[in-house]
Amino acid sequence: MNIIDWLGSSTGRVARVVAGIVLIIIGFVGGGGWITLSIIGVIPLVAGMANVCLLAPLFGRSLKSGHH
Repeated sequence: MNIIDWLGSSTGRVARVVAGIVLIIIGFVGGGGWITLSIIGVIPLVAGMANVCLLAPLFGRSLKSGHH
C-alpha cells in the first residue's frame, strides 16, 4: 500500500484530522511565530474533515479520498 492509498483510507483521514489539530495546538501554545504553524494546521484538518486528499492529484488519483 502506498502513502496515497493510506491517506485516502479511513485511518489516513483520521490521521490528517489529528495532525491538523496537533499543529494548531502547538502553534497556539508556542505563540509568536508559531502561530503560522496553527494556520498551516488548518489545511490537513479541513482536508481530513472534507474527506479529500490534496496530494492525490499529483499521483493521478481523484481529489476525493477513496476514489481512484
